[in-house]
Amino acid sequence: MPPDWRDLARSTGALKRARKVRDPETLLLLIMSHAATGLSLNQTSARAKRLGIASISKVALFKRMRNAETWLHELAVRMFAASPFDHTAGTDVTDRRIRVVDATTIQEPGSTGTDWRLHYVLQLPSLECDFFDLTDRFGGETYERTPVQNGDIILGDRGYCHREGVAHIMEEGGDVIVRLNWNNFPLVKKSGESINILKRLRTLDGYNLGEWSVWFEAFDQMYNGRLCAVRKSKEAAEKSKERIRKTARKNGGSPRPETLESAEYVYVLATTDQKTLSTEAVLELYRARWQVELAFKRMKSLFEVGQVPKKNERSARSWIYAKLLAVLLIERMIHAANFFSPWGFDERKP
Repeated sequence: MPPDWRDLARSTGALKRARKVRDPETLLLLIMSHAATGLSLNQTSARAKRLGIASISKVALFKRMRNAETWLHELAVRMFAASPFDHTAGTDVTDRRIRVVDATTIQEPGSTGTDWRLHYVLQLPSLECDFFDLTDRFGGETYERTPVQNGDIILGDRGYCHREGVAHIMEEGGDVIVRLNWNNFPLVKKSGESINILKRLRTLDGYNLGEWSVWFEAFDQMYNGRLCAVRKSKEAAEKSKERIRKTARKNGGSPRPETLESAEYVYVLATTDQKTLSTEAVLELYRARWQVELAFKRMKSLFEVGQVPKKNERSARSWIYAKLLAVLLIERMIHAANFFSPWGFDERKP
């Protein structure tokens, strides 16, 4: 935990009154019992009383949880900043920092749609989260909300394929590798002439890789990039086409022939130069993006992040921040455990 986490409980207003809950340790224990283990407010209250931790009603605990929003958020942010992982770690294809941006939706009980959207950025290969932002359901996926350090390479799926967002990363000194969505991201030649992407993809033979220099316009400026592509296997292509057909049937329509044909390829937009990443390295890095979805599916499986059992906005945020804090604490414990040998010696010591 951050060294000043107890003082933060008081300075942020989480522990304004010492009645029933007299210290930060007790407050955090109550919150984690509720948010990290899945106990209801009633169960947490009853267990705390039975174990002599605190005599507090579920209503009082609810209010404590609500008032701890700022504290829990600050603790999570500081845990990111004090991460034991190597924040500069890249992969074996480049020494630049590789980051992956994504988002997950969160629904409250009884809801028929998205109530919250959790945006996050993970580093590769450590999968350490260095940024998150919680928005309402209208907070769309965009690179523009992502903080950038000079030299960052940020991977994203089609949801992040917006010209202004990509331009934002480039203006801040970073680069992107993003799955291309040609419907809202027109590519042109340097002269401004439009590019027929399918015509270029059709030239790919077998598993040979393809690359073409492309341009796009954003903020009244022209930006250069690389269209990198490879043909999928027949099996993978057919699976992609079936997903497209299934979605179209669900919406009462049928897919366009061009959409089905494009499903035969993996094609991404990269803004790095060839010296930084080869065509093969670009496509291999994009394949690593699936780790993000896997990591957060694991987190949601462990902590039921997909359901926020609160009707009050402040308490719901507190609950989510408590979940994130619990995940970070577990990540830190796992990381620390890697430095201990089965003979009982701390391997961090010389």
